[in-house]
Amino acid sequence: MQVQFTVNGRAASVDVPPNTLLVHALREHLQLTGTHVGCDTSQCGACTVHVNGHAVKSCAMLAAQAQGAEVTTIEGMAAADGTMHPMQAAFKECHGLQCGFCTPGMVMSAVDLCSKHPGASEAEIREQLEGNLCRCTGYQNIVRAVQVGQKAMAAA
Repeated sequence: MQVQFTVNGRAASVDVPPNTLLVHALREHLQLTGTHVGCDTSQCGACTVHVNGHAVKSCAMLAAQAQGAEVTTIEGMAAADGTMHPMQAAFKECHGLQCGFCTPGMVMSAVDLCSKHPGASEAEIREQLEGNLCRCTGYQNIVRAVQVGQKAMAAA
């Protein structure tokens, strides 16, 4: 089946079987490999993207469900000139990553969190990021990165 949607501001069309997950359409058909496949059960959050402005675990959504939607992946977060999104810059500044596998999903979830809950407390940030797992860090630097990113997003 043909699925047409906008990805990172550009029109995209993929011809996929009806049971194709959005994460596989993005990675295998559009070569947007920043969206990671961690668990295929929507437990880890590594596959988080934005669909019509909301964070979605793309391993729990069929590509066909994105018909006509606006999808943003981690590759679409930076400005056209390569300037990082404030949340990406905060993750770098605060060392909110180690191996980096969870980072794209964390950043996408954090941007959504801060858009919906500007001024979220540390406890709220921790609660809202529960659906994103990191096996390398103790989450301290991730939470700090979200706090810094939150302030930078508000100032932008």
